[in-house]
Amino acid sequence: MRILIVEDERSISEVVKAYLKKEGYEADTADDGLRAMELFNESRKKNAPYDLIILDLMLPRLSGYEVCKQVRTNSSVPIIMLTAKGTESDVIAGLDAGADDYVIKPFSPRVLVARVRAHLRSSTGAEHANENSTVIKIGNVDIDITAREIRRDGKSVNVTRNEFLVISTLASKPDKTFSRDELISKAFGDDYEGFDRTIDTYVKNLRRKLGGDNSNDYIRTVHGFGYRIGME
Repeated sequence: MRILIVEDERSISEVVKAYLKKEGYEADTADDGLRAMELFNESRKKNAPYDLIILDLMLPRLSGYEVCKQVRTNSSVPIIMLTAKGTESDVIAGLDAGADDYVIKPFSPRVLVARVRAHLRSSTGAEHANENSTVIKIGNVDIDITAREIRRDGKSVNVTRNEFLVISTLASKPDKTFSRDELISKAFGDDYEGFDRTIDTYVKNLRRKLGGDNSNDYIRTVHGFGYRIGME
């Protein structure tokens, strides 16, 4: 699998590249945002797109936020943001831009590689879908657990790995209301290092992408507690 590392500090990009190569991944590097977009577009033209992008936020020429937004116009490739900007508002801004995950500097290369493996497992799950796929229906939306795919009116909806984990967790127990902390634990595991309010961002993005007539059509807010799936 091929990974694009976008990082302007060469010492960091070389360490990350070395760890990825040790795990059997191919990796290219870009030290600014425009070069990252050149490599990304070239890979698609050659029909050899990257399988994942590790993306710094503070980049010369074109910021990581802008790179993420441009990539998201035509690709669902997993994006892990690598950043020293670790406040809750910074993380939410990254998720809003289309990132799947984030790792805050200083970081452990081994932890980063573990995140890479997790996202690559999720992104390749759709390639192995079969006739025995488990599908949960929410009105006109199908959540295909085996394929890790969401379809609305039969058309695929482009969601990130974490967005899929949130809605599939909610849909797995349609009669249950989840608190934010419980939803984080069930969807991402007890070792998840994010802020509880990032759940709100995932829900907001899911509602926008599913395009319901009402913001609670698919995911309902239970004020003062948390969320439940939007089924009557």
